Amino acid sequence: MQVHPISPDRLAELLADRITALPGADGPWQRVAVDGAAAARPGALADALVEPLRLRGRPALRVSAADFLRPASVRLEYGKQDADAFHDLWLDDGALLREVLAPLDPGGTGRVLPSLRDPVTDRSTRAPYLELPPGGVLLLDGALLLGRWLPFELTVHLALTPAALARRTAPQEQWTLPAFARYEAETGPAEAADVTVRVDDPRHPALVEEP
Repeated sequence: MQVHPISPDRLAELLADRITALPGADGPWQRVAVDGAAAARPGALADALVEPLRLRGRPALRVSAADFLRPASVRLEYGKQDADAFHDLWLDDGALLREVLAPLDPGGTGRVLPSLRDPVTDRSTRAPYLELPPGGVLLLDGALLLGRWLPFELTVHLALTPAALARRTAPQEQWTLPAFARYEAETGPAEAADVTVRVDDPRHPALVEEP
């Protein structure tokens, strides 16, 4: 394993190049997951990809997995700070597949629901469907996305050491740390992802590559 320091801007350009080079014979759209704990700021990287992709002629649609959580009655059934429930139950992967990913299958409609439920109010966002044009790229950010058999053309994992994750996780979210320890042990996201980036210091990411 080789770790190469890279600037945030160069990382976005490199990923945009890789997305643009993805095979397109099977369908007109690409689905990209940016996976990482909130402390790794996966949303910021997904946002940073929009403009480089636009400059390459690839319109991008941003969706956050945090807008596809199960109802509070399900995800909080075992309490508000149950790490196993956070790992297993919070993400409504069925809705994410049905409303976001499956419409971008080959032969799909291209019509994507950008958000389902407000996690604070626990109510429907009533968001209208959006149509991603041919050649478009879905950029989905979120935590614990890998190992769920969700279809992506490219997966990026933002990795943190346990010490960095604990240090950068907000005090009120420290209860989630065992869920990420489970994720590392059971899913091995750094190995499962197509691209892994070390972000112990978000100002100085490092690309992890096989020798």
